[in-house]
Amino acid sequence: MKQLAAALLAAAFLILPARAAEQPAAGAAAGAPAVDAGAAVLMEKETGTILYEQNPHDKLEPASVTKVMALLLVLEAVDDGRLALDDMVSVSAHAASMGGSQVYLKEGEQMSVDDMLKAVAVVSGNDAAVALAEHLAGSEEAFVSLMNQRAAELGMADTCFVNCTGLPAAGHLTSAHDIAVMSRALLQHPRIRDYTTIWMDSIRGGQFQLANTNKLIRFYEGATGLKTGSTDSAGYCLSASAEREGMELIAVVLKADTSEKRFESAKSLLSYGFANYTLTDVYPSQALPPVDVLLGEADTVQPVLAQSSRILVEKARLNEITTELRLCEDVEAPVEEGQKLGEMAVYVGDEAQQTIPIVADRAVARLTLPGIFSRFLKTLFMAG
Repeated sequence: MKQLAAALLAAAFLILPARAAEQPAAGAAAGAPAVDAGAAVLMEKETGTILYEQNPHDKLEPASVTKVMALLLVLEAVDDGRLALDDMVSVSAHAASMGGSQVYLKEGEQMSVDDMLKAVAVVSGNDAAVALAEHLAGSEEAFVSLMNQRAAELGMADTCFVNCTGLPAAGHLTSAHDIAVMSRALLQHPRIRDYTTIWMDSIRGGQFQLANTNKLIRFYEGATGLKTGSTDSAGYCLSASAEREGMELIAVVLKADTSEKRFESAKSLLSYGFANYTLTDVYPSQALPPVDVLLGEADTVQPVLAQSSRILVEKARLNEITTELRLCEDVEAPVEEGQKLGEMAVYVGDEAQQTIPIVADRAVARLTLPGIFSRFLKTLFMAG
């Protein structure tokens, strides 16, 4: 009897792992694809909503996906005027010594910020990343300090950068969640697409050819970026972005076994997101009526929505969207432009999605004593 029980127990141990591998990833929505990787996240860019996650906060090596943060700092410097695309960057011995993916920069060589960005975004040039870091911050170490500072500002609690390239280094770790967060921040700079959507290009006056390491740029409809990475210890990594019908998604895949698996996993996540979710504009169910102004130079003020009313919703629930208006009947002058007059609550079914303030579209000054007297006389004459 004991031998039979032992045999059954052994058989159970042989069967269970195979079945477990077939289960959906923890945290996945119903119908979400299984992702064959160490960790994964699918995020909608505009709202930052997570649509899928698998081991989202596991601290893993990101390899060259690290360069998303490097690109973010450079683009921020370009956009605020601290750096110009035609600025020339001088290559140091340290930058020229970088191994791994590179564009074979020589010590003393000069290249524009524009071409350096191409080298980083398209072919993941480690030498170009370090050259940009040194140009912007004085040294790679100082630049890495800025990377970690920016990560903290973005709430990337799983992240510690040790270098700006993603080359293997003890303690250089992040998570799928944090990569999605910094990828979203980078995509707020439209200029990045000028680089991440390049399929083939060249630098050095056409003498050095570039081909994008992100194959989705050519083979996935709507792909906008973003960054690949791989080392023996990190496995194959990817932060992929794509936009369709006004909605941009970010799919992060970490520690895949092969390059093909990372791309297929990202494609599955993106396609799942586009198939099941949409961004839609929500409007009040009725026209917003003017609000009476007491003791104001104008009798009424027009209420308007204070911000965009786009919400992310499952396509299957579009018909469940409703709104509820809460608007004051009157307001006493003076009224400031943008002063809150009420709010619009947005629901999907019974679930509250967001509350949008309703504000005055213009200022209304308070009547002065002569103004009150003038209005009284006007009312008197009209009555007569």
